[in-house]
Amino acid sequence: MPPGPNDAALQGFFGVFVYSRRALALVWTTNRWLTIAIGMFTALAGVLPAAVAWVGARIVDAVVSAVSGTHDPSVALRFVVIEGVLVAAVAAAQRMLSLCQSLLRAQLGQRVNVMILEKALTLDLAHFEDSEFYDKLTRARREASSRPLSLVMRTFGLAQNAVSIVSFAVLLAQFSPWAVVVLIVAGLPAFVAETKFSGDAFRLFRWRSPETRMQAYLETVLAREDYAKEVKLYGLGERFLDRYRDIFRRLYKEDRALTIRRDAWGLGLGLIATLTLYGAYAWIAIEAVRGVITLGEMTMYLMLFRQGQSAVSASLAAIGGMYEDNLYLSTLYEYLETEVPSERGALVYGPHPEDGVRFEDVEFRYPDAAEPAVAGIDLHLPPGASVALVGENGSGKTTLIKLLTRLYRPTRGRILLDGLDLEQWDGEALRGRIGVIFQDFVRYQMQVGENIGAGDEQYFEDEERWRVAAERGQADDFIDTLPAGYQTQLGKWFRDGRDLSGGQWQKIALSRAFMRSRADILVLDEPTAAMDAQAEADVFEHFRKLSEGRITILISHRFSTVRMADQIIVLERGHIIERGSHEELVALGGRYAHLFALQAKGYR
Repeated sequence: MPPGPNDAALQGFFGVFVYSRRALALVWTTNRWLTIAIGMFTALAGVLPAAVAWVGARIVDAVVSAVSGTHDPSVALRFVVIEGVLVAAVAAAQRMLSLCQSLLRAQLGQRVNVMILEKALTLDLAHFEDSEFYDKLTRARREASSRPLSLVMRTFGLAQNAVSIVSFAVLLAQFSPWAVVVLIVAGLPAFVAETKFSGDAFRLFRWRSPETRMQAYLETVLAREDYAKEVKLYGLGERFLDRYRDIFRRLYKEDRALTIRRDAWGLGLGLIATLTLYGAYAWIAIEAVRGVITLGEMTMYLMLFRQGQSAVSASLAAIGGMYEDNLYLSTLYEYLETEVPSERGALVYGPHPEDGVRFEDVEFRYPDAAEPAVAGIDLHLPPGASVALVGENGSGKTTLIKLLTRLYRPTRGRILLDGLDLEQWDGEALRGRIGVIFQDFVRYQMQVGENIGAGDEQYFEDEERWRVAAERGQADDFIDTLPAGYQTQLGKWFRDGRDLSGGQWQKIALSRAFMRSRADILVLDEPTAAMDAQAEADVFEHFRKLSEGRITILISHRFSTVRMADQIIVLERGHIIERGSHEELVALGGRYAHLFALQAKGYR
């Protein structure tokens, strides 16, 4: 018989708790001693309240007996001392529990954030270019870093309240087993409503990830120095701020509707628990008036019922909270379990080092794209070759570089280095062979030397290598004029930060390429676009002299630079349409000759 809707709902409710075990394991491996301490203090905090209630009943009965003259007043005093010790023990247990939770919260938050960042290091470039993946990453970073500890704390809180409920139930059962049933059942309606609205809140959270990401982006645009000049110049501030407000209003409207429904149902169903509590009070009072129980027992049962109801409500709320935490944890593990193509290669040498680089019928298509970004690429770059890639924006030039560096993987064909497919190369060895500077190179908010050292992580802090690379990249002259030389802080995010001109930043980026001295393939993807034509020509000529014997790949829209290459490859809509030297392509009278003539006309 197939499961009905209710069965499916129950499976969905209980199925989401699979993450509880993983969260507990995560907490245990983060700090097992703190976890054990939390467990011990949780048990103490659960048992001691029942003991306090039992001793309280003994105090009342001892006082009544002392007043009637049947017992020595010192008996009541002894119970008072015992209760004082127990109350102090409860306070100490709660305080130690809070201390352990605070320490574990800091360690676990760091652990989860590191897990998120470690996963980011394993992802392909294509993941970061996928908007749906960004939504997944946003959800993981916004909520999931705090949810594992929340789940574990709720689990320990549930255990604490469960211990209290059992101890209360043992004492309440002496009054009536029905009192135990009433105590537990009274909290169920509010629990069902809370769980339902937890699921609604989570579905709302997942659905609106793009809006929250847009809000975060608008904050960046309005509050970062690299956007400020254009936002102010074009008067875009109020428009973007209005858009930011509009997103908030939409999100707030949804939150408000959910909060009102949640609290209205909570209030109505909470009244059931309140009526139950006072019905139980009346029952206990009547039994005391009838003489069925003593005044001390009445006091104890009233206390047990009040604390028991609080424990039941807290337990059911903990279960509802655990359900909510599990829902949010699913976003963390959904992100952490993102499939990443394994690094299958392990080789560090190819069989034919004299062969250089080969593209064999290479095609790459972006996911869901109607046409490939590049297709049918056949290209051979022997050692020492100087090649320029030419074409309009979107013709596939940068895509080819990303394929060569294995940032992308071909959807068809293969790329070989030294006669060995790139897929068979060890990742670190392959990256060591190639030095690339892209047009949108990163301007790190770090020291000058570290910006250069970023070109080779192995020598990131090697000041001597910084100086050699800066000299080759023609950045040494202006670096020597900076207040602290290579230790000068760049950017405006941190104190005493200095900014550079576009041309100076590009020389820093060029120096970064020369950090990788063992690289025999150097790629410049329009990193000198901010320089004037003469400065760019000088840089490329200098670059070419320093790169003798290496494969150099240049991408530039300036033909005065492109013509320096031994071979020019002309791309159009992802296909190679022409190839040859500058003289050969001009003589051919094709696409390259047309573009060259257009640019030359501008200089006449």
